[in-house]
Amino acid sequence: MHDRSTIRPELRDWILTTTRAGHGVPEVLRLMKENGYDPRQSRSIVAEVLKLPLAALHAATTGANVKNSDSLRTRHPEPPEVVIDGHAIGISASLEEPSLRVLDNLLTRDECADLIELARPRLQRAMTVDTEGNHQVDHRRTSEGMFFTLNELPLIGRIEKRIASLFDVPVSHGEGLQILHYLPGQEYKPHFDWFDPAHPGFGVITAAGGQRIASVVMYLNTPEQGGGTAFPEVGLTVAARRGSAVYFAYEGGDPNSLHAGLPVTRGEKWIATKWLRERPYSKPRKS
Repeated sequence: MHDRSTIRPELRDWILTTTRAGHGVPEVLRLMKENGYDPRQSRSIVAEVLKLPLAALHAATTGANVKNSDSLRTRHPEPPEVVIDGHAIGISASLEEPSLRVLDNLLTRDECADLIELARPRLQRAMTVDTEGNHQVDHRRTSEGMFFTLNELPLIGRIEKRIASLFDVPVSHGEGLQILHYLPGQEYKPHFDWFDPAHPGFGVITAAGGQRIASVVMYLNTPEQGGGTAFPEVGLTVAARRGSAVYFAYEGGDPNSLHAGLPVTRGEKWIATKWLRERPYSKPRKS
């Protein structure tokens, strides 16, 4: 197995710079092979630098998906518009691999402002989920954040019901709404939202709700510059615009769902994220 301590700083910087520029993992691996790196060693290096599941890198290079046969599937809304309880939501862009939609007016101006003010006093350093299902500080994510519990407030319940109706997934299958705040220079480097079945901690992470099957990233403000959501495998960057959102599904562990929260270069960015699970979700209790 590759020793992570032997990764040269120059190679680490090149991998990060290349992926941030929109080049996919297969292209990075191809360039490394052309420069004399063993393919197996290259996958190990890229997985370590980008903090990606090895199973996903295998899928990205072979075209195989990480199968999950009994996974609940979300409905992918079709352009040009969907109306949920009188609230019109525009669909301005769509992809099929991954299943992705750019949604306009998912949230109103007032809903965005209210979410920011409700979250502001509860912000803490944003965490990721470790192999045991616990939250941990991760250098890839440099924002501050907080979680609302399901239906914690009338506003939260209203948004959760709208998302459930839009994608035909019960409210109970959603994790709590997360609010994140990014300042200039802060970002979330390329990552997957789904959990790697090959990882030894997979059973613990998915015990409460099963696998993640889709994400909804809602933009609560428009940054002065930067802060979009990049999908390097498909060469797409979604601009952060207040009230809009990007939805993407990854049933079966789609490697094309690799994405990154790009650095904010001026101003600030506020987002709300909703992760959907294949089964009813209950937050694990701390022992």
